[in-house]
Amino acid sequence: MKLLNCPLNGPRNIAEFTYGGELRPMPDPAATDAQQWAEHLFFPDNGAGIVTEWWCHTATAYWFLAQRNTLTDEVIRTFPPSEVFKQGRKLAGKDGGEKS
Repeated sequence: MKLLNCPLNGPRNIAEFTYGGELRPMPDPAATDAQQWAEHLFFPDNGAGIVTEWWCHTATAYWFLAQRNTLTDEVIRTFPPSEVFKQGRKLAGKDGGEKS
């Protein structure tokens, strides 16, 4: 049985998790056209070596990040998103005002 260490729930069977894709910087919404958005969403880098990925513990809906070596499938570490995202991103609402 393969285990993955959830930062919230501890080591759990890998079957309890859902892969969410590579962590990649989001393009600027104001300066990105439809083609660039499609490439960002549907064409991951898929690089060989150490990558940072989104994972979700399905039972608790807890999203976290994992550094994993794609060549050996070794999980180097798992950590909460707060290590990368220090503050929320403000998005424009339908009325043009900002939302948190």
